Amino acid sequence: MLVIHGGWSDGQLMLWGEDATRPLTTGSRAAERPHPFAAPAGDLPGLPGSPASAILQLPSTGRGPVPSPETGVETSGRGVKLAPWRVPVLLVPGDAALPALRELAEPSDDWLAAPDLRYLCVLAGYACDLARRGRMLPQLVTEHGVATARWRPVLTGADAATYRDFAEGMPPSVRATGGGVAVTLRNALDALVDSGARSVMPERILHGHRAGPKAPLPDRWIAALTAGDPTLPGAKPAEERELRAALDDWLRAAHEANGPVRVSFRLFEPQPGDDEWGLEFALQSAEDPSLYLPAEEIWAGGRFPGLPARPDETLLAGLGRAVRLFPLLHVALRDQEPGRMAIDTAEAHEFLRHAAPLLQAAGFGVQLPAWAGRKAVGLKLTTRSRKPKGTSTRAAADSGFGLQELVDFRLDLVIGDGVVSAEELAELARLKVPLVRVRGQWVELDDRQLRAALKAVTRRREGELTAGEILQQVVDGGEEDLPLVEVDADGMLGDLLSGQAADRMQPVPTPAAFQGSLRPYQERGLSWLHFLTRLGLGGILADDMGLGKTAQTLSLLLAERATAATDQRMSPTLLICPMSLVSNWQKEAARFAPSIRVYVHHGGSRVRGDDFYDTVDDADLVITTYGTATRDLETLKKVDWGRVVCDEAQAIKNSGTRQAQAVRAVPARTRLALTGTPVENHLAELWSIMDFCNPGMLGPAKRFRRRFQEPIEIHQDEDAAAALKRATGPFVLRRLKTDKTIISDLPEKNEMKVWCTLTAEQATLYQAVVEDMMSEIEGSEGIQRRGNVLAAMTKLKQVCNHPAHLLKDGSRLPARSGKLARLEELAEEIIEDGDKALIFTQYAEWGALLQPYLAAHLDRPVLWLHGGLSKAKRDALVERFQHDDEPMLFLLSLKAAGTGLNLTAANHVVHFDRWWNPAVEDQATDRAFRIGQSRDVQVRKFICTGTLEEKIDAMIERKKALASSVVGTGEDWITDLSTDQLRELFALDPAAVR
Repeated sequence: MLVIHGGWSDGQLMLWGEDATRPLTTGSRAAERPHPFAAPAGDLPGLPGSPASAILQLPSTGRGPVPSPETGVETSGRGVKLAPWRVPVLLVPGDAALPALRELAEPSDDWLAAPDLRYLCVLAGYACDLARRGRMLPQLVTEHGVATARWRPVLTGADAATYRDFAEGMPPSVRATGGGVAVTLRNALDALVDSGARSVMPERILHGHRAGPKAPLPDRWIAALTAGDPTLPGAKPAEERELRAALDDWLRAAHEANGPVRVSFRLFEPQPGDDEWGLEFALQSAEDPSLYLPAEEIWAGGRFPGLPARPDETLLAGLGRAVRLFPLLHVALRDQEPGRMAIDTAEAHEFLRHAAPLLQAAGFGVQLPAWAGRKAVGLKLTTRSRKPKGTSTRAAADSGFGLQELVDFRLDLVIGDGVVSAEELAELARLKVPLVRVRGQWVELDDRQLRAALKAVTRRREGELTAGEILQQVVDGGEEDLPLVEVDADGMLGDLLSGQAADRMQPVPTPAAFQGSLRPYQERGLSWLHFLTRLGLGGILADDMGLGKTAQTLSLLLAERATAATDQRMSPTLLICPMSLVSNWQKEAARFAPSIRVYVHHGGSRVRGDDFYDTVDDADLVITTYGTATRDLETLKKVDWGRVVCDEAQAIKNSGTRQAQAVRAVPARTRLALTGTPVENHLAELWSIMDFCNPGMLGPAKRFRRRFQEPIEIHQDEDAAAALKRATGPFVLRRLKTDKTIISDLPEKNEMKVWCTLTAEQATLYQAVVEDMMSEIEGSEGIQRRGNVLAAMTKLKQVCNHPAHLLKDGSRLPARSGKLARLEELAEEIIEDGDKALIFTQYAEWGALLQPYLAAHLDRPVLWLHGGLSKAKRDALVERFQHDDEPMLFLLSLKAAGTGLNLTAANHVVHFDRWWNPAVEDQATDRAFRIGQSRDVQVRKFICTGTLEEKIDAMIERKKALASSVVGTGEDWITDLSTDQLRELFALDPAAVR
């Protein structure tokens, strides 16, 4: 399968292919060696471009470049560093990049899009959105020495925040030719917005005679803004300077509203029986919107922290800029001290429909009534089951109630919160009033919605449909202009569509063959899973980590076998999981469901051919890994699977990867996804997992992106979010450990930061590393600079751990590290109390030094689990730690042991060196804080005060809301700080030394 990558370089879109079928040959050590498994440029889809070759800095080992995960080729992650490779590329000119990315955004059976190409496709969508909303201004720029008419984006307010997200989330391979994030992103967005603007603008901005080559430059410039050739050859320098200065001032003024304090507008509804709306002016903090000061208080001398010295001047200047977007403001500006203005209903509609979006996009604050911007006209679906009254959901399912059963339905039109008749709707359409009060509630009536509603009343509005057809209608959510806003269903559909089926249904009791007891919420989960299976539907069991998704799944298998007829052969279940969880599933099955016949299909000794099918015939549960499932897909597809289960289903969150496509290609009657994180970064991940569970239920990815993903992620559309929750709610069951109504006997998790000081030796080494690395960083750029920043961070974190960790000289450990001294004290206390502890480090070489030292110092067992251990040795260590009564420590590599293990024997967790992704740390902590834990868990995070550890911790605290996206890629986001910012980040505080 061909994997296509995308980058941006020198104003051009750069595409190159990676062919997973090519052998991984060993590359020569010469500089600029050819990439051993890059596809020829001619193998790429037929796009306008020029074949060329480029030197790309790509992740590599001594054996060669590291294959992308999308290829499905597994390689060792050791010794990876950036290295140059010569790669055949297709260079697409900037003017042709937008249509090329639109074409590449469509899924294909012939190739997969790598993350860097998907990133550029999303960026192209953002550029088109900016152009459609008019968030651009025309400019005069110089390209290759020639004056050129171009459109440039205006990034203020929410658009500026989105732009920062794109900068922080840029995959390194997008700039693999050596460009920086800021330059690469701005270069790409400028080209894409210019192309998008030309696609949405009319053929000519001004009609009349076309400007000839001797016409004034402004006239030629206006024509070139929509012409095929944007260049303006022969421009006179004086004319060019004059026009450029005016346009630069225009662009600068457009960004002035993007300061720390902004002018804000709040619209108030009329009192009942009145037609006078109120528009209030205020100053508001852009960083903290809760800091809000009405203009009337400003004129009375009111203030809040961060206001400029003359807030009255700031207010008047902002209103002066806003009047260009809402001309009616000139009425208020006649007052010397404008505070608010009265407007009528027609003017209020003008503000809502036109001025408010423009003001908000330009960086002004806008506060509107809660109903504003929402679709006022919608549909209400009412269904009634034909089952006898009093029949429970469980009884209905057991009696054969399925998706083919007929139910009565009725569709009603809704405006605001109330149902309206066809006659009332016709009267509202006749009045043609855009803002109207319906039954005491103001609503905004859209012409397109009214036309769609009038058309809908002529269609069939009641009758009978199957339960499956009703379910698909709910998922579809109505039409774009006439959405489904309310569902009133009874019986099975009511329980399913409520999203609370697990709580409403009578719990399926714990199967007799289950060796243990299910908690009440687990029985409800079992009931929900059993219910979906009877209907032939798939689901996502998204319970929080440690709430027992494994036990619920095993109990489902036992419950099905208990209710099956004695002569009925049950089709086996295929369970696909990460390799690290294979042993866990084996042991949990042997513990809770020993009657289930388990076969593990993994490794070089796995059975093949007819022997495989014979083995599967004798098994109830077949366990395999994602990698094996991808390699053995054709074999797995020939089995009649009753169910396919994906554990840690975030592994298939990217629908275009080989393993996600392979898993979806395995046929089964029902499918189940197990994951504590159904959405890690983007809603497209939820679509991918849902498409595995119920293929086609949410429609194609393109429609999902247009209908849900873009409105929710880019515009924070609450209606789209509610519609998505209604569409997916029946198929997702999520409970949290922190919800005491779910699990009340799980002990507390107490997290604390342990502040450590550096020794004098550590401080000297730290300062030396800063001085040495800053000189290298200042003298480098692009990929090399990024590598130097990461190297500096690694060295500084190693210094914070211990001088011997940095020096790697085998020197002694005692009395040289403030962190190690604090760990020794803490470890002694834990052992004296008879407890056990987990100690996580991200550095395997440090763990190898620490383990023998702690074992000798404490005279107690200190176990050490890292990625170099075999599966048997890992299992033996876990078994000993869990069942040996002796107090001990378990030292673990964060990458090798941060997920998949059950280590509830520990009631202490220590993060010795921080990993700057909070989600990764939480996953590691949850090795101990999970079901089976009977004591409070003490979690300690070691931080060296006055060092970069403390400063990055403070950054994370300030960015909690963005932690998953900003810090989700590890430490890469720091590499794009300026040199001055890095110097401040790395600087050593004198208070750090003890």
